[in-house]
Amino acid sequence: MKIIKNEKEKIIKNEEIPFTELRVVDEEGKAIGVMSKTAAIDLAKSKGLDLILVAPNAQPPVARILDYGKYKYELAKREQKAKRNQKIIEVKEMKFRPVINEHDYQTKLKHIKRFLSDGNKVKVTVMFRGRELAFVEKGKEILDRISNDIADIGSVEKEAKMEGRDMWMVLKPKNL
Repeated sequence: MKIIKNEKEKIIKNEEIPFTELRVVDEEGKAIGVMSKTAAIDLAKSKGLDLILVAPNAQPPVARILDYGKYKYELAKREQKAKRNQKIIEVKEMKFRPVINEHDYQTKLKHIKRFLSDGNKVKVTVMFRGRELAFVEKGKEILDRISNDIADIGSVEKEAKMEGRDMWMVLKPKNL
């Protein structure tokens, strides 16, 4: 029987353990050996602790003798610490048109560089209206120029792609 256990799922302990044979580890982390579920539960109860299934997919499954409340608390603390250390990456968007003045281009480029230096990804879109669709290569030139101008702090994550009336690409910071 295979059990796929996720930390967010319920912790399986004592009589809830579906296996008859378990490899038991004591509270100090020393291996006691392979024993029946009932003998392992009796051993844990005699120490005033619980038998907790920690590796259900191992052969035989591994259970530890631990204090259930303390184990649950440590798992919650570990999860909080992992959550605190993760960085949320946003995808910012910058829109261009095929006909853009140099000053406008430089201003938007400065914003893209700031977004990348803050650690965010940037979706660069060139929007085409009406007859501008006849000059798709002009949009490709703008996207190529942007990728060359930000080469020192970022790189292209997704190449330029035409979707409907828009051509877009995604840039990512160098350190990702």
